[in-house]
Amino acid sequence: MRQYSGGLWRLTSAAAGTKRLVPSLRVEPRDTPGERAEDHVEIEIAEELAVFTDQLDEWAAGMEHWELSFRQGHDFGRPDNIEARLLFAGGDHTCSLTFRLDQIETAQEFERELWLTLDVEDGIGKAVHLAPLGLDVELHHIVGPPLGGTTA
Repeated sequence: MRQYSGGLWRLTSAAAGTKRLVPSLRVEPRDTPGERAEDHVEIEIAEELAVFTDQLDEWAAGMEHWELSFRQGHDFGRPDNIEARLLFAGGDHTCSLTFRLDQIETAQEFERELWLTLDVEDGIGKAVHLAPLGLDVELHHIVGPPLGGTTA
């Protein structure tokens, strides 16, 4: 689990009295009235989402022009209510991608690139290709066995 080092977020264990360890993520609060604007929020997340946050963080930390941040989603008080934002600012362009962590189906690294598959339903999802110098988004991605293989 990541420890807080003055950055925007951290993974922590659940509060005392919880029967098992439940990861939680310290995130920026959603834009709300001023009384909450400066407080970070801890949100419980599923173990598989904690793995995705580590993978996203490690990938973005190794990229010169990429920045990753997490913030509270719109559904207050619910576990797994976290939005991720990846921002690319380099060369002569800027682009960003925002999504909910629970939308991630897969995250695969290939050398310096990261492929995310989101919201898969009936074999069709959204795919995001993150590269050192930008991103590509495919809104109608056919999900299936890699390299044209079969599932049998």
